[in-house]
Amino acid sequence: MTSTVRDTPLRAVHERLGATMTEFAGWCMPLRYGSETAEHNAVRTSAALFDLSHMGEIAVTGPGAGAALDYAVCGWPSQLSVGRARYTMLCAPDGGILDDLIVYRQAADRFLVVANAANTPVVLAELTKRCSPLEAVITDESEVTGLVSIQGPNGCGILSAVTDLPLASMPYYAGGYGTVAGREAWVARTGYTGEDGFEIFCAPADCEPIWDALTASAASGPDGRGLPAAGLAARDTLRLEAGMPLYGNELGPDVTPYEAGLGRVVRLDKPGDFVGRQALAVRAAEGPRRTLIGLLGRSRRVPRHGYPVLSGVGLSGLGLSAAGDRVGVVTSGAPSPTLGTPIAMAYVEVDAGGPFGIDIRGKTEPAEVTGLPFYDRRK
Repeated sequence: MTSTVRDTPLRAVHERLGATMTEFAGWCMPLRYGSETAEHNAVRTSAALFDLSHMGEIAVTGPGAGAALDYAVCGWPSQLSVGRARYTMLCAPDGGILDDLIVYRQAADRFLVVANAANTPVVLAELTKRCSPLEAVITDESEVTGLVSIQGPNGCGILSAVTDLPLASMPYYAGGYGTVAGREAWVARTGYTGEDGFEIFCAPADCEPIWDALTASAASGPDGRGLPAAGLAARDTLRLEAGMPLYGNELGPDVTPYEAGLGRVVRLDKPGDFVGRQALAVRAAEGPRRTLIGLLGRSRRVPRHGYPVLSGVGLSGLGLSAAGDRVGVVTSGAPSPTLGTPIAMAYVEVDAGGPFGIDIRGKTEPAEVTGLPFYDRRK
């Protein structure tokens, strides 16, 4: 890793736990601590801890903060009640996605915008340009914010033992100020795994004490399963199973929310103008030119990002030379620990017909279209 790679406040913890470290978006991050499959399964069946301190946190404050964000993003942040959150997107004038965001309304005149790590400079620059003229102050709080996440069905009980917040009654996509292990924090019921979970925003120096307190809480819990740490590899398979998009794979400046199946985040019904409104209205009327689908692999070979998707492929073509018309491309693919089969998300032409196959290194592997998400904890 280069000398310019940044450490999170939990670097020493990751090393103590024997993590395999990797460079990700300019940060030194844990890829895995042992078995990524075990880490994945812990989230699905119990709970695990994630270090998300690489994410960007940008505060938008002032009397015009809500109206400014309404203009800056395609959603309607000013309609949020204090203590609620919303998934939204920062779009370019042509409708392309510059980043997908979570916006928390922490007070009447304060919003916290959480950006992907690699996109934080772009989001900061765009929010400053779009919001500053509208009685809003933009502050990059990334350096003074650490982020620990506990994800999984047992997470609420584990965290409840060390916080003064009433987590059991906290709705999904909501948050509040309180203490965790005696440290001040903003705790939100959000996540990127498809499971119930919480994200704890705190001072960087408080990350390790909070991490240790959660670990101790789990160790003393009734099931005695403990609380393993989980790295980037498990986070990726978890979000893929849950059908959650990744910027740089499913999302990017060449994609609008409509292609990604996320047209619901575009609030064309809100009053006033916003960046990208005209282009997005046209796309909404015309319909998407390609669509994001889910594919279940029907062999043991794993589709990966960039592999061609073919149509008109006979299921008898398993293992044969690639055949069929190219109609799309895989955006994300991996073995699914929960389903026990390879899965992939892919963009395909809207009029493409099956059966589908995936060209995996020159061989056609049949794949079955399925609805997204692949995994839904509510079912």
